[in-house]
Amino acid sequence: MDLAGLRVVKAVADAGSVSRAAETLNCVQSNVTARLKRLEEDLGVPLFLRLSRGMAPTPAGRVLADSADRVLRLVAQARDAVADAAGRGGRLSVGTMETTAAVRLPPILARFHAENPDVDLTIVPGPTETMLGEVLAGRIDGAFVSGAVEHPELVSQPVFEEELVLVEPASGITSESGRNTLLAFRRGCAYRARAETAMREAGRVPYRVMEFGALEAILGCVGAGMGVTVLPRVVVEREPWRGLFTARPLPPELARMPTRFVRRADSMETVALRTFLEAVAEGNSEGGAASLAPTQPAGLIPSRAAC
Repeated sequence: MDLAGLRVVKAVADAGSVSRAAETLNCVQSNVTARLKRLEEDLGVPLFLRLSRGMAPTPAGRVLADSADRVLRLVAQARDAVADAAGRGGRLSVGTMETTAAVRLPPILARFHAENPDVDLTIVPGPTETMLGEVLAGRIDGAFVSGAVEHPELVSQPVFEEELVLVEPASGITSESGRNTLLAFRRGCAYRARAETAMREAGRVPYRVMEFGALEAILGCVGAGMGVTVLPRVVVEREPWRGLFTARPLPPELARMPTRFVRRADSMETVALRTFLEAVAEGNSEGGAASLAPTQPAGLIPSRAAC
């Protein structure tokens, strides 16, 4: 058993077939098959069930695949730690919600890159649930996510505090269809979950949801009067959106939304990750995006402030 064998086991378990695993590993199928056969002979147990359409791990195969995932992740972290120690910068992959990437991260990333130009930094956008899965799988080093995080394999720390607001075009929503249409990211987005709760509590039922993959698309369609959305206040109070929308307050229990940075509890804290988190803390202490001046109140009467 060696690292190459572990990579084969993990690839087959993830892909569900030898052919797709071979594509992932950039090798021929016969090499994957031969490697699996040698591993099974060495361990004395079958690792995969050969099905009519692909392969599925046996209980022993699942245990080995999970172990392979942890070992390969530690090897990658060790390589990055060595690169850190040698002054070669290393790599850092960070997941983030799109709203955080658009508003909170630009000054932080600029500071980090200026002070750490040799770090190979990758930013991966996605909704909270997707980012949590990516961190747990070890495919990214950490991520900015919304809401509380309780998982035995994760550690988290608060970094931002957002105020969520109901966003409408400044000209107002005149059609009943627009009032009851929620424009949002796909399921797994923490803001969407709050938005759906707000729509129900405000009596805007039945409502329908239109899913979008980009923040600009959501705001553009809200501006066109197609519906409403729920986003952090800081998003709509920045250029080029300032003045184009009305930000209506949500009830306090729905409006307050913490953003946390999460990573695996068993991961190494490389120099690159530590300096990145220091840049986040410095950006927070200096105000960053949170220092924006507030816009004029939406002017809602209290009975309608629930959205």
